[in-house]
Amino acid sequence: MTFAGISLEHKQQVLGELSLIKQQFAAKNWFPGTSGNLSMRVGEFDPEAFYFAITASGKDKSLTTPEDFLFVDKSGRAVETTSLKPSAETQIHCEIYRLTGCGAVFHVHTIFNNLISEWFGEAGAVPAQGIELIKAFNIWEENAPISIPVLPNYADIPRIAELVEGALNPAVPGILLRNHGIYAWGKNAFEAKKHLEAFEFIFEYLYRSMLLQNSAAPLTLDGRR
Repeated sequence: MTFAGISLEHKQQVLGELSLIKQQFAAKNWFPGTSGNLSMRVGEFDPEAFYFAITASGKDKSLTTPEDFLFVDKSGRAVETTSLKPSAETQIHCEIYRLTGCGAVFHVHTIFNNLISEWFGEAGAVPAQGIELIKAFNIWEENAPISIPVLPNYADIPRIAELVEGALNPAVPGILLRNHGIYAWGKNAFEAKKHLEAFEFIFEYLYRSMLLQNSAAPLTLDGRR
């Protein structure tokens, strides 16, 4: 399918969904300093030819304007005449779409995902087990363990994109960049949003759990923990 073969109605629907989600995430302060990016696929999926809408680079995501999004191809190139530039991290979105065939990819920077990704960065993955929100990933085993991959935050985005295939786990729809942010995806915008919110709950849970464990440590004779 070519981009021209995708109906205008479908393109408008995707832009409408992305705009609404952008507003919801902005209200959570998940886009500080124009950071983060959202994308959603349009048309049928073919790993050799697919298209998606993505947030334009450098925009204030707390605002809604006609310049919020643009459409790109599987290589991250704009498919319509535009002065807008796609997010600098579009290549990572391209790889996630190519490898999963998903319908939406959301990327946000939060305090909790930064702290947790830095804490577990050397290990290369964040372990989580027995947390209720793991069920959001359709994992229903009792006391289920998961491992969320952490990739290095290289300044050269293509270096990161090259690592996505080796790190991606279809059962755990998310990848962290160390001290940077989370990429979460799903078959559609609803599922990607659900997964992202579940990851953020898990990161906050882990952070606060570590604080509690530290504060509960017994005091030594000199009054230190």
